[in-house]
Parts: sequence; C-alpha cells; structure tokens
Amino acid sequence: MKKSLFLGLALLASGNAFGVTDHYLLRDGNHVHHLKITQIGDEITVSTDVNFEPNPTEVGRAPCSAEVSGEAKRVAENELVLRKQIEGEARYCTLKIHLSPAGAKIEQSEDCQYYAAGLCHFESDGKELVKIK
Repeated sequence: MKKSLFLGLALLASGNAFGVTDHYLLRDGNHVHHLKITQIGDEITVSTDVNFEPNPTEVGRAPCSAEVSGEAKRVAENELVLRKQIEGEARYCTLKIHLSPAGAKIEQSEDCQYYAAGLCHFESDGKELVKIK
C-alpha cells in the first residue's frame, strides 16, 4: 500500500518535469529557417538556425549558415524574447518571436549580425515559419 501511494505521488510530481518542444520551418527558395522552442515548467529555451544557399536573384553571394540559442522570456501571451549577449561585448542579439496557432514570425535586432553575417539573418521578413506537427 505504501509503495503504491509513493509511486502515485512520484508520478504526480514528475508530471511537471515533462516538457513540450515545438518545431517551426520556413523554406523560401534556397533559404531554410528552423526554429525550436522547448518549454519545461516555466523555463523556455529557443534555438534557431538558418542555412542559406543563394537564390537565383542573389548571384555572387556566398552560402552561409548560422545558429543562436538560449533561454527566452515570455513577454506576452503570444510573444517570446531571446536576448543573447555577444561574447566579450556589452551588446545583445535580440530575437522577438511572435507565435500564432499555425506558426511563428521572428524579428531580429541589428546586433544579431554578429551571429548571422552576409546573406544569413534570423528575421523571417514578415513571413511565417510553419509549425510542424
């Protein structure tokens, strides 16, 4: 009886330890943008990566890939903000992520060019990354 009670309480307590991970993807020609949001309890971790091959209109541009990740804060019901300090600098790359039931849009600060230079950028340019189910 004690074992059953203990097991039941342990399962109830561990239910809060489970997390949810959502993936979002945008393919725009030869540009691929991936966003991963993981929530465990109140902790939210965001990771985004881009892989850009030049589109036909971007002749002469070099391919690139970039990634940034870290802990994000919920600033509104459907908005997350990731602030990643640039190593050795007093500046931050800030990503504002606007969530909808079907996807996400990303805005980036100017300092994010430290992580994504040249053709690459984390901004979704007003386009929505589609939520993968």
